[in-house]
Amino acid sequence: MKTAVVILNWNTEGFLKEFLPGLLHSVGKVDGAEVIVADNASTDGSLKVMQELFPHVRTIAFEKNYGFTGGYNKAFERIDSEYFVLINSDIEVTENWLGPLVDWMDTHPGCGACAPKLHSWQEKDKFEYAGAAGGYIDRFGYPFCRGRVLKRLETDNGQYDNPKDVFWATGACLMVRSSLYRKLGGLDERFFAHMEEIDLCWRMQLDGYKVSVVPQSIVYHVGGGTLPATSPFKLYLNFRNNILMLENNLAKTFALGYKKLPAEEAAVKGCRKAARRIFIRKILDGMSAAVYLLTLKTDCFKAVLKAHKDAAGMLRRPSKEDIMAFITEGKGRVTGIYRKWIITSSILKGDRIFSSIKDKDFYNF
Repeated sequence: MKTAVVILNWNTEGFLKEFLPGLLHSVGKVDGAEVIVADNASTDGSLKVMQELFPHVRTIAFEKNYGFTGGYNKAFERIDSEYFVLINSDIEVTENWLGPLVDWMDTHPGCGACAPKLHSWQEKDKFEYAGAAGGYIDRFGYPFCRGRVLKRLETDNGQYDNPKDVFWATGACLMVRSSLYRKLGGLDERFFAHMEEIDLCWRMQLDGYKVSVVPQSIVYHVGGGTLPATSPFKLYLNFRNNILMLENNLAKTFALGYKKLPAEEAAVKGCRKAARRIFIRKILDGMSAAVYLLTLKTDCFKAVLKAHKDAAGMLRRPSKEDIMAFITEGKGRVTGIYRKWIITSSILKGDRIFSSIKDKDFYNF
């Protein structure tokens, strides 16, 4: 098998009924591609749906819910293919979505992961929140996308129709090189769900690979299929995982900016700069918590506090020696970190934010 297209399902029998037939049809047109469903111990009728409606589809049933990260890692341990595709059950694919992604990976061996343009299922001419036309982060780690800044979404008028290297690509439909996925240890299972694909794409860049969006491929995303946007648990995961992601990767990234210095000096400077930047991010998160409290959203306030408390006990910062070895190896390259704070930029520029962001506005490490 060349390409394994894997749905990680948890209690979404309705989406399986609605979207799996179209996925099977489209994947069946691509040589060496197969659809596999991995089930995270669903308690609805998902497994019954697979047995009765899709008995010919390979199904991997887990005994408990391992989350998005653990579920995919365990599924891929049982699958042998050149490329893995992580695809949500609430994705409606187009007829020829898969071929351009396979072609891109085949012809770009330096690309570790790629993704299609992500459109909204509800408003099919608009980009969708979870990845749009490829993602970036700002100087404090806030994610945004071409076509989506904060909650502002663009209509797709062909403005992003050229393939583009980006900082991260959507985990709702993400093709990865299996050898690299395994080399990097897969998704970080501390995350459970949310922001894990940004962390993975960041680690791919630190290992010398690119992440791309291939706009010749388009899929439609319902969104909120597992956790609704208003869920305090979703808020908790986003705040906690953002800190984990920054602690994982920021010191190495900043050390790249000092790579002309001796490795030890570069590592020390990278660690110090990362610590200062993460401290500022924690202050900003505290301000968000205060706003939730003042607006009587106490569940959200508690979620942010718990996120930071739990993150503090889960950190695995790279050591100075790890960073020195990384600098000495000399493979890493990171692009796609916005020089400004995206929140103030968005407030000041409104809808002009999309056209105002240029390549020169990003750091290149």
